Amino acid sequence: MGKLKTYDTAVKQERAVLVGVVRPGEKPEETKEYLDELAFLVDTAGGVVENTFTQKMQRPERATFVGTGKLEEIKAYVKSEEIDMVVFDDELSPSQLRNIERELQVKILDRSNLILDIFAGRAQTAQAKTQVELAQLQYLLPRLTRLWTHLERQKGGIGMRGPGETQIESDRRMILEKISLLKGRLKLIDKQNETQRKNRAALIRVALVGYTNVGKSTIMNMVSKSEVFAENKLFATLDTTVRKVVIENLPFLLSDTVGFIRKLPHHLVECFKSTLDEVREADILIHVVDVSHASFEDQINVVNETLKDLGARDKETIVVFNKIDAYVSPEADEFNEDEEERAPFTLEEFKKSWMAQHNTPSLFISALHKENLEEFKQLLYDKIVALHVARYPYDKLLY
Repeated sequence: MGKLKTYDTAVKQERAVLVGVVRPGEKPEETKEYLDELAFLVDTAGGVVENTFTQKMQRPERATFVGTGKLEEIKAYVKSEEIDMVVFDDELSPSQLRNIERELQVKILDRSNLILDIFAGRAQTAQAKTQVELAQLQYLLPRLTRLWTHLERQKGGIGMRGPGETQIESDRRMILEKISLLKGRLKLIDKQNETQRKNRAALIRVALVGYTNVGKSTIMNMVSKSEVFAENKLFATLDTTVRKVVIENLPFLLSDTVGFIRKLPHHLVECFKSTLDEVREADILIHVVDVSHASFEDQINVVNETLKDLGARDKETIVVFNKIDAYVSPEADEFNEDEEERAPFTLEEFKKSWMAQHNTPSLFISALHKENLEEFKQLLYDKIVALHVARYPYDKLLY
């Protein structure tokens, strides 16, 4: 009897290297932070990072993003280690993409392409799928020629001059038609959503905002007692979730929105503006911050800038510093290398810190360990009551 054959059905993780340019004035820790985030994006997409390459430059090379020497170094590593893809931390121009791909002979992605790929995998609703597809097509349109390199003109290649150009024009027309169709579909979905929002207009609306992976969905589950998908991955939540919540005797609407991130592709911001209407039309914003993250101050700035772009920066905002159980002060980190001996910050210390003084009103919680949740709910309740009484003065006797 022959030996039984077995097959490995596990999906093979694609092996990647990262490439970043260090610009003048950029601190080493900033470069590390950017590339760590890019590595997290690769992990979220299902890949594994094998190595990182950086180069100090005034500005990226127009033709190949990095210098020829650095590109040769990357090429040698990619070939010897049998790397599947090279991921660049900035958006590449169509010509850069084409030149680098021709030189390295592996899959080339930039930050925008990677984020679009993650969004495509995470989209669940018709609206999110339409938004992602529209963003992907808008990203693809100027890069069409790269897909037709097998029809490039060859030396003395009679008969090879027209078909590639004709096919590209045909594809461009098809993509433009599809973009127009998707925009029309989004307008229809937006009208339906607008009707739903008008039907909910009587209730105070609260929106959770923040950088990606700061714990918004965990807070949503905790406050609304619902099961919203929460995972330690970037963009775990893509579709806006709205829940009716009651604290004491007061009902309100709570929405969880897509997390923000540095260098979010322009196409995605534009396409997801309709989803972020929940932010623009909210009465109160809860800005969730992962206080345990080394660069949480930078993340606060990214979120504030995005809110400014959305026209929502001046809204009533409560800053909620989450994950206080995992916070280590920079001073403790510097003077005590033994993690187990580092004394955690107490709640009173947090309340006296610069974080509390610079962000008013603010709260410090651990959603995972349900720490200081009652104070959070009380502050939220007080804010909602004040707004409700201002909007419906005849209900004042109820509170």
